[in-house]
Parts: sequence; C-alpha cells; structure tokens
Amino acid sequence: MQFSKNTSTGTSKNFIIKIILVFIVIIGAVILLNKIDFPSPNTEIEKIIPNEKLKIIK
Repeated sequence: MQFSKNTSTGTSKNFIIKIILVFIVIIGAVILLNKIDFPSPNTEIEKIIPNEKLKIIK
C-alpha cells in the first residue's frame, strides 16, 4: 500500500486568511493616509491661457 499525501486539506482556510489579511492591511493604509494632514495652498492658482495657443479640432 502506497502512502499518498493529500495536499488540498486546509488550503481554502489559508487562502481565506490571506485575503482577510490583505484587506486589513489595505484598510489600515487608507486610515493612516487619512490621518496625515497634507498642506494646501493658501492662494488660488490661476493660469491664463492665451487664445493663440488653443487649436480648434473638428
């Protein structure tokens, strides 16, 4: 009688655990990025584009 190793047991549990860990890491990264206060410009940025440089495409 030959010994056969069944490798499919428990792989679905490991796969589900890995997916859950990936989602936890992604959610944690989003939460940490939301807590960072990025500086915003105090003045409005306005750039005037002359009409000469615009091309009309039909």
